[in-house]
Amino acid sequence: MGKPNTSRLDREIRQTSRKLKAVQEREMWPLSGRERRAVMSALAGGSYKVARGKSPARAERKLESEWGAAETRLSAEISALETERQRIVNEAAAAKAAKKSSGWW
Repeated sequence: MGKPNTSRLDREIRQTSRKLKAVQEREMWPLSGRERRAVMSALAGGSYKVARGKSPARAERKLESEWGAAETRLSAEISALETERQRIVNEAAAAKAAKKSSGWW
């Protein structure tokens, strides 16, 4: 019995970690469509307020909350993937232990 095959999950974890780092650097590519629309809407609203000479505070708060929501979503995805990976490793270890204990020796 070899090592459990977690390469797919490892790849997903690496990819999601890259996305989280990109969101923390305020890059748009890892955002979902809804998140991208919300960020663009907040940017447009803030730009409009600045052009009118008013305070863009509400648009800035909305923008920050959208970036925070994207970070939270990606962090939750990473923790779910890591939990699934750990479950697979534990199942493989239990199967290996059961196989060893049921042997003739």
